[in-house]
Amino acid sequence: MKLQKKLLTLFAIIACSLGYAQKNYQISGKVVDKDAGIPLEYATITLKDTKGNLPPQGGVTDYDGNFKFEVKEGTYDIVVEYISFEPKKYNNRTINKDTKMGTVSLGLKSDSLDEVVVRAETTQVDIRLDKKIYNIGKDLTTQGATVSDALNNVPSVSVDVEGGISLRGNENVRILINGKPSAMAGFGNTDVFQQLPADAIERVEVITSPSARYDAEGSAGILNIILKKEKTLGFNGSITANVGYPTNSNLSANVNLRTDKFNVFNTTGVYYRESPGNANFNNRYFGDDVSVDNTLEDREYDRRRKGINTNIGMEYFLTESSSITGSAFMRWGDDKDISTNKTSRFFENNLVNRTERKEIEKEEDASYQFSLNYQNKFDDKGHKLTADFQYSFDNEDKPTSIIENILEPNEDILDQERIFENEKQNQFLAQVDYVLPMGEAQFEAGYRGTFENTDTDYNLERYNFDTNQYEIDKGLTNLFKYTENVNAIYTQYGNKFGDFSFLLGLRLEHTLLKGEVFSEFGDEQALEEALGINVDTNFEKDYLELFPTINLIYELGENENISLGYNRRINRPRGWFINPFPSRSSRTNIFQGNPDLDPAFSDAFDLGYLKQWDKLTLTSSVYYQRETGAFNRIQEETGETTQDGVKIIRTLPINLSTEQRFGGELGVIYNPERWLRVNGSFNLFASDTKGDFNGVNYDAKNTSWFARFSSKVTLPANIEWQTTGFYFGPRETAIIDTDGIFSLNMAFSKEIIKDKATLSLNVSDLLNSRKRRSFTNTQENSLDTNYFTSDSEFQWRERQITLGLIYRFNQPKNGRRNGQRNQGGMDMDEEGGF
Repeated sequence: MKLQKKLLTLFAIIACSLGYAQKNYQISGKVVDKDAGIPLEYATITLKDTKGNLPPQGGVTDYDGNFKFEVKEGTYDIVVEYISFEPKKYNNRTINKDTKMGTVSLGLKSDSLDEVVVRAETTQVDIRLDKKIYNIGKDLTTQGATVSDALNNVPSVSVDVEGGISLRGNENVRILINGKPSAMAGFGNTDVFQQLPADAIERVEVITSPSARYDAEGSAGILNIILKKEKTLGFNGSITANVGYPTNSNLSANVNLRTDKFNVFNTTGVYYRESPGNANFNNRYFGDDVSVDNTLEDREYDRRRKGINTNIGMEYFLTESSSITGSAFMRWGDDKDISTNKTSRFFENNLVNRTERKEIEKEEDASYQFSLNYQNKFDDKGHKLTADFQYSFDNEDKPTSIIENILEPNEDILDQERIFENEKQNQFLAQVDYVLPMGEAQFEAGYRGTFENTDTDYNLERYNFDTNQYEIDKGLTNLFKYTENVNAIYTQYGNKFGDFSFLLGLRLEHTLLKGEVFSEFGDEQALEEALGINVDTNFEKDYLELFPTINLIYELGENENISLGYNRRINRPRGWFINPFPSRSSRTNIFQGNPDLDPAFSDAFDLGYLKQWDKLTLTSSVYYQRETGAFNRIQEETGETTQDGVKIIRTLPINLSTEQRFGGELGVIYNPERWLRVNGSFNLFASDTKGDFNGVNYDAKNTSWFARFSSKVTLPANIEWQTTGFYFGPRETAIIDTDGIFSLNMAFSKEIIKDKATLSLNVSDLLNSRKRRSFTNTQENSLDTNYFTSDSEFQWRERQITLGLIYRFNQPKNGRRNGQRNQGGMDMDEEGGF
């Protein structure tokens, strides 16, 4: 802030001193679309002093495309520009009187190899050869919400009740921040998205047919979240405050200082949230040796999230064509979860006992990420070189205390435990990308290396009632070290012949996975007996694979095209999927990783169609994917029971042979009037899984679908009203049937100070219906007479009401600002590239 104050003071002194010698003159005109003749709102007009004595000056057009502002006397290079249009330049223009520039006509860019732009009031969709880009800046229902809430409003994407993210119904999706794996994304753990504010997002790129420039990770595709980065000249920004019920409060500020030589930006937010939830389970056990044949569980979740996050950086312009950007992201969280589980156990309809289990889990989390980016644009045609280096560190301390009491038939303490878990993650990333345009063609090549280490230290202590002391459980106390190193090189070539465009690429990736397990047991056999599975306590896996990509587009007309994409992908198991030591949600249900998991490989095809009319835009696609070694979570009995005779059930991830996925999606954006904007999407998908494990056949066919609808209406007094509905259809696996889930969000927004302050009211899950209901039957594909069923309902978070206020200074409401060339569809190269 001291630097900002000094710069502002310096500019003020210079401006005042020059003001005595120089006069101000008015410059005016109008900017329109060359082809359609319609005015372009928020086009930018920038004037740069040819002698470099004055700071850049300029303005933006209003709703009718008109502009009028004052500049100081001098000689300027003038640039008029608007997103996706060819800029118009006027060099060495002398301003020594009031000047009327008349009507400036801008035409759409004609040299973009892989871009078709579709603009609408509520949603901007940028359709490219290898991705779709959605600008969510105007989505009222995400104001005061989290990143998870924002992603759930993006077509093709769904977020389940626990925060799990899927793309076209497939959970194996790679999530990137600004094109790179990041501590901000929790290294693949999506829980962090339930903490970060949605207003930090500029846009989301849905990449279902990734080109070779992207990681091959993620068989479903890639979600690339682009964070806001201001480009406005001068000092500007916004402050956002939200309060809600259940308790949901956050305060964030986004500020920016831009000169012709550097750009300093910072986004900082603090938050405090409470997210009550609930669940219930009805488990039945069948067989000859059961002492309990029915358990009823009622769970209540009381979650508290509080913390602070900040992202600060500076872009320094070395020359007119090169810059270096340094940034630091830091996040500190202090969370607390209290889970209360009341369980009643029966045998032949007679109560055996009733217990209460209370688990208090705390989490202190600190994440740091430091990035450095260098960019050199050799010319204005796209010839450039970028280089990136990034270091990320994350430390989580999770102390947990568990106490379980018998309530009936006699009150007594059944069990007491203390868990101390620490997880440290380090990640280094280095990458270089080179782009060479060749007329209509373009050549790219690059390298990326990611080197990640994770240490998970798990210590379990049980209370000994005989000695009245806590004692270490040597069977579960462990240290798990996991390393994942990926080195990749890629090249791709694209060209355009008339109405036909193509992009061909090849990526070579070398993957090295290492795992080491340390425990109190002295030999591997004893460890295997304790864990109940065959494990290699010191494993190493090495893969060298080629990943080809093909993306084609054929223009059927000016606003109509078809596209075809093919890509090969890999899905690597994450550390917690491999860690063989069990973690428990209760005494009778555990999750256990599998060190023998191998990466899964998939081949995917995608056929798309786009058609744009005057007020209607249609996007659609059909797709097919075949994955070998696909991950699947199976449930089985461990053969062990609790001390009161209840069977312990284990969830285990395995490579389950092959899985085929196919489906289609349809999206519509309709803007019949200025006061009414409507969009919707529909996804239908099916899967066919074939595989056996431990004598159980898990063949299954599943068909499901999800749909979303959003309408935005301008009411009298310029009140904006948005309604968003989402329905995820019923689905089934080999042993689990899940009911459909419907949720409805509603939001209102009113600008209370023109171009400065906006008040909003947002209700998430208006009907309080976002609940997952499922039924599990392990007998479906098993000949064993010993099996169990489970009927459950789970609600992660109850209905949320949020009141928000955003105050902007030196920037208009819509976000297209002086000096900012791209809004929503910002050139990815500005974010460091891929």
